[in-house]
Amino acid sequence: MRSSAVSGWVSSSVRRAGLLAAVAGLLFAPAVPAAAWAQAKTAPMPFVAKHIYSEKANPKADIAAALAKAKREHKRVLLDFGGDWCGDCQVLDIYFHQPANEALLAKHYVVVHVWIGQMDRNIDVAAKYGVPISKGVPALAVLTAEGKVVYAQGTGQFADMRHMESKSVTEFLNKWKA
Repeated sequence: MRSSAVSGWVSSSVRRAGLLAAVAGLLFAPAVPAAAWAQAKTAPMPFVAKHIYSEKANPKADIAAALAKAKREHKRVLLDFGGDWCGDCQVLDIYFHQPANEALLAKHYVVVHVWIGQMDRNIDVAAKYGVPISKGVPALAVLTAEGKVVYAQGTGQFADMRHMESKSVTEFLNKWKA
């Protein structure tokens, strides 16, 4: 008799456990796909480097054209020395395209991106404007419409952009705008 009582109790417990599992499955099954969907939806997209600096551009001609445009539009020229391989240059470009900075650039600057290769191209252009790219890139210079240097990055101030905030770019653009 004891054996059948235990057997009945086990059978009853198994049925209850099965019913409980089925109810739990019904309750939580829709949440699993939704949670997975939400996670996939908010997962960060892989970063793809943007082509910013042209190897084929003629920086001297580009700067001359930018100076002429700046003179017509009463703006300053912002020289951005760097390379597409440079993560900090990519971050600076992302910050340039954020609304506050994009508006400042459009209103007050003509931007020229100068490709520096692997720190071995257009060095003479950087030197002409007082920018020692050996201190790191991105490296910036700001010119008046007449070509006078009003700012030249001398100590690699923006070479660590990945650890800086967008507001540091905003402050820089506000400080040197025309």
